Amino acid sequence: MAYLAAYGGPRTEQSHTSIDGSFLAPLHEPVFLALFGAAFASNVGTWMQSVAAAWLMTSLAPNALMVGLVQTLSGLPVFLFIIPAGALADLIDRRRLLLFAQGWMFGTAALLGVLTMEGLVTPWILLSLTFALGIGSALTNPAWQSTLPDLVMRKELSSAVALNSIQFNLARAIGPAIGGVLVAVIGAGHSFLINAAFFAGVIAVLCAWHRAREHSTLPAERLFAALRAGIRYARYSSRMTAILVRTGLFTLGGSALSALLPLIARYELRTGASGYGELLGLFGVGGVVGGALVPRIRGLLSRNNTLIASTIIYAATMALVARVPDVVPAFAAMFIGGAVWVIAMTSLNVSAQIAVPHWVVGRALAMYQFMVQGGIALGGLMWGANASRTSISITLNIAALFMVFGLAVALRYRLPEAESFALEPAELMPTPNITQINTDAGPVMVSIEYEINPAQSREFRQAMQALRTIRLRDGAIFWGLFSDAAKPARYIEYFMVESWLEHLRQHTRATEEDSPAFQQARQFHLGPTPPIVSHEIAAR
Repeated sequence: MAYLAAYGGPRTEQSHTSIDGSFLAPLHEPVFLALFGAAFASNVGTWMQSVAAAWLMTSLAPNALMVGLVQTLSGLPVFLFIIPAGALADLIDRRRLLLFAQGWMFGTAALLGVLTMEGLVTPWILLSLTFALGIGSALTNPAWQSTLPDLVMRKELSSAVALNSIQFNLARAIGPAIGGVLVAVIGAGHSFLINAAFFAGVIAVLCAWHRAREHSTLPAERLFAALRAGIRYARYSSRMTAILVRTGLFTLGGSALSALLPLIARYELRTGASGYGELLGLFGVGGVVGGALVPRIRGLLSRNNTLIASTIIYAATMALVARVPDVVPAFAAMFIGGAVWVIAMTSLNVSAQIAVPHWVVGRALAMYQFMVQGGIALGGLMWGANASRTSISITLNIAALFMVFGLAVALRYRLPEAESFALEPAELMPTPNITQINTDAGPVMVSIEYEINPAQSREFRQAMQALRTIRLRDGAIFWGLFSDAAKPARYIEYFMVESWLEHLRQHTRATEEDSPAFQQARQFHLGPTPPIVSHEIAAR
């Protein structure tokens, strides 16, 4: 894998020399291809691990609660650690974070394999190491997702996300089957060791990848401050809010099918365990086909309309399963459902990738993934409880109606349509030429004095609302606009930042896309010199 060393930094239109933006174009990037293959093998190993762990628990503690806890403790770390992991992906070198996470999972899987083969594993050891593997997965996801724009061009990002969806669904389709065979032939312990070997393969690829380091004149953010900054950005970014709302609604409603599928297979279709596996496999195969169709669909429909159409079709598949309790329609519905699920999730994922600037992309993707997992988990609880009180068919129909009526939010929360935005840093706020200030000093109050035509005060106040959003989004904890009672032409904009260092970061977070808002506000200023900017630091 020595050819990976040639890779030096983010892909650009100028640096890319392989082929055009076709669906398979990302695979012509050596680093993406290597990581793509390693991720596929690792995902196969993860599904093998899940099967082996669940089967082993049936021998160690043969009761439903303990077996169910294997799945619970595998997914719980996502809720606990995914957002901090997103912050870490923005704060430290992502390659190093991926190496740590993969090394963590390699050691955990290897330890579990050795303990199992030696007969030393207990139910609680199995659960503890399963939870530890989930921590590694939570650390990996945001770092891997936020690395994609470094590996491919912007115009290839949809294809890269779709290819990732394909390899994940293909692994989901074949991984459990391989895992079942391996457990039966060589035992759970050897299956765990094979999974560890897959993690070792990913580590080898990451070691060969020489990612260009990012340089900043400012020290790295602290973890908790970075978490607050990421949440604040999502709150004041209309695009990110739309993505999170649409993701939550789609996964909350769509989770009904996967949550009730075991009951559907057992009691409605009466297919048994093998039929349940076939239904899951068809969902995965449909996901592969759906991922391959993403570029063609993107050429026909906007990203927002793609999600609307996917929602309607997915709701129809749930209604079909509820209405026609027959094997053939159910198999067809699962295939179609898998395809439109991947198409919808790809649209949401790409939107999350391109809607935020580089400094916060890890945190944004972590929040997106949190909404995905949260919607699935909450939906499983909600639809399962409803099915226990009514029936499976009624619950599926309610979930389908929930998804369709939920499309009303699409009128307000529209997905971004552009393939890229002007999110490159811009010096819209000149860095203050002030030295010898403790970077931890604060809070800092920034005041900007404007002189305007009083007849245009209403238009000025409206224009300043766009600046308010930008200030709060990029770090301000308070914003205000005041007029001078004695001088109607004099307005003062105030905003407060936690510290001097955070204010310096605020200067680096403005982007080219913010330029029109700054220009529109400044055009009202009539003074012979630019607006006067003052910085006040809290006295101790």
